[in-house]
This record gives sequence, structure tokens and C-alpha cells, in this order.
Amino acid sequence: MANNVQYAFPLAGSSLPPRYEQLKEDQDGALPDAGVRPPPCTVVQMQQQQQQVYVPPVRDHFVWSLFTTLYLNFCCLGLLALNFSVKARDRKVVGDHSGASSYGSTAKCLNILALVLSLLMVVLVIILTAVGIIGWNKPMD
Repeated sequence: MANNVQYAFPLAGSSLPPRYEQLKEDQDGALPDAGVRPPPCTVVQMQQQQQQVYVPPVRDHFVWSLFTTLYLNFCCLGLLALNFSVKARDRKVVGDHSGASSYGSTAKCLNILALVLSLLMVVLVIILTAVGIIGWNKPMD
């Protein structure tokens, strides 16, 4: 009796290769479906999306510099801060982000310095008035 069982994988220890069934071919040796053409393929080319890098907006501190110039202009630091704010805004319009951020940070530092010095002057005047060193008395007749 012949053994017609075929295994997908050869059995362990057996050196015989598995037997496969041959395909039936037409007279000319081609496959039966060879005369039928497959439908044409559609190729879609996908464009690669570019990753956009987030660049934070450059701060020019123009309004703060304007306020410092009008109200807290200690030793003209507010005017100087306003000048640097305008330069930062000009650089931002041109597209020079590094120059704009440099001028903007300088304007910020000048605004902080003007604010701190102005507040120190106000506090100093209040303290000196409370102690009595500065008097707001009427002049003697």
C-alpha cells in the first residue's frame, strides 16, 4: 500500500523532500489564465509632509516701553527702552528673528531697570518723609 499523505513540513528525521502536485498547463505551456490581461494599476504618489518647526513670536515690548517712557522715565531709561522696542519691531518686520529677539530682550531689561529704580525712588521718598528727614511743612514767616 502506497502512502499518499503529504505534509506541509518534512517530518523530523526524514530526509525525503515533500511531494508537490504539478499544475495543469495548456498545449503551449502557458497557464490557462495567461490570455487575460490584468487591469491597469493606478499609482498614487504621496507628497512627504514637511515638519513645521514652531518658532515662538518675537516680543518687542513696545507697549510696556511706551508706558515706561510716559510714566516711569527714570534717567531716560524708558526712552531708551522705547528706542530698542522700535528697533526690535523693525527687525521683526524684515524677518531677522535673532536681531529682533536681541533688541527685544534689551528693551525688556531696560524696562525692568526703569521700573525698579522708579519704585525705589518712590519708596525712598516715602520713607524719608515718614522719618522726618524730608519735611513738607509750611515755610516759616
